Amino acid sequence: MSSVEDEELRRRKLEEALEVKSLRRIISAYLNYPEAAEEDIRRYERCFRRLPLAHKALLSHLPLKFQRLRWCISQNSYFIFEMLKAFEPPLDMSADVDISEDQTMENASDRHCLSGEMNIGSCQSGSKTEEVHLEKADECCSGRGCNGAYGSPKPEIVTEEKKIEPLNKNAGNCLIGSDCNGEVEKADASGFQSVKNSPPLSSTLDCDGHVSSSSPDWLDPSLQFHVPLVDVDKVRCIIRNIVRDWAAEGQRERDECYKPILEELERLFPNRSRERPPACLVPGAGLGRLALEISSLGFISQGNEFSYYMMICSSFILNHSQVAEEWTIYPWIHSNCNSVSDEDQLRPVSIPDIHPASAGITEGFSMCGGDFVEVYNDPSQVGAWDAVVTCFFIDTAHNVVEYIEIISRILKDGGVWINFGPLLYHFADMYNQEDEMSIELSLEDVKRVASHYGFEIEKESTVATTYTTNPRSMMQNRYYAAFWTMRKKPHAASEHLS
Repeated sequence: MSSVEDEELRRRKLEEALEVKSLRRIISAYLNYPEAAEEDIRRYERCFRRLPLAHKALLSHLPLKFQRLRWCISQNSYFIFEMLKAFEPPLDMSADVDISEDQTMENASDRHCLSGEMNIGSCQSGSKTEEVHLEKADECCSGRGCNGAYGSPKPEIVTEEKKIEPLNKNAGNCLIGSDCNGEVEKADASGFQSVKNSPPLSSTLDCDGHVSSSSPDWLDPSLQFHVPLVDVDKVRCIIRNIVRDWAAEGQRERDECYKPILEELERLFPNRSRERPPACLVPGAGLGRLALEISSLGFISQGNEFSYYMMICSSFILNHSQVAEEWTIYPWIHSNCNSVSDEDQLRPVSIPDIHPASAGITEGFSMCGGDFVEVYNDPSQVGAWDAVVTCFFIDTAHNVVEYIEIISRILKDGGVWINFGPLLYHFADMYNQEDEMSIELSLEDVKRVASHYGFEIEKESTVATTYTTNPRSMMQNRYYAAFWTMRKKPHAASEHLS
């Protein structure tokens, strides 16, 4: 083997090891969820024990509340673990990751893994295998309402298109920790159970209270990392995003954000053909609800999402949900602030509110994992889309001008760009990271740049809305989102794009 071939082999091994390490960190964040949540409860209990006796007497209900919180955590943990069991890693998770950090700087480019297109649910294969790249690090919920951090740079890897088929399995309604060596007490009058010493998430129990033997080998605790709490915060953020996209309780936010977009698409494309439906791209698709709703209107719809925290969860809900309201989660338990009552904080939410496979999606509905710039800057994407829909997305850019340029390039002449969202630039406050690029434009400048790349505004307004907000909280953060429809003038690409 020549020195060049040897170097190439070494580089590939390094990249694979870094990719496995990155994905293990994401999986570990999910698996660390119950431990981190339990530590919060222990802190509550320590504070309670420090109270004077007279104050404890006034708050005698709190110990029971802490036990109820533990039960809610066990429910969330069960959902998370079932989601992880259904996930099919694109890499060998048992691969050795003991590679010198010095090698990463020498050999690895500033890109990373887990790319590829996933056909969702009953969609038929028909698109070609693509080379898709990701760049930068995973972000859970677009930085809104979360203490989101960004991971380490990872090298480039290319994976082929991966088709996800529905899993015909009834997960049942078992609980983590249920009837395990007498550690769980009977339900109290409120229907909650008191949980003591729940088993770790990686050793979930089946309906008979026995440790499940169906867990994939790659979920073995020996392969997991102890991750910083900021990573677990991303998991909590995902749980709130599930409510926004897949619960009846999130309907108000969907009506505020998604409904105007869907109505605009129906207005702009009134005569949609089943034989040749218009194609719509949804960058920053999150958990996939908006892309699914667009598909249900009769569009070829592709959601594009960068965060694998999101992709793992959206794939589970879209592909593995058997019925509506199959799962129960407790999304509001991680904050004791601004609660009107304990019952509000501890209330359950059923998901999904609809059965995705029964939503009437159009053939060709897909979710594509990858960085928007890396994926759609490809020459094959030029003039490929009739519509691009961006919802709470354009401010995720390092360079929003680049986003607008690519949107113009990939739209057909006369195609439409529908945007909804604020300008909370996500890299604006990345302190102590001098190389973290962030171009932050005013709304006027954004529209001026769009005009330069051949867009004409047809319709615009401002819409007040929230983002993953607890509707019963005493604090409601609202955005005044820019909502517009722009049309790409004919020959805009040749005039403005090189």
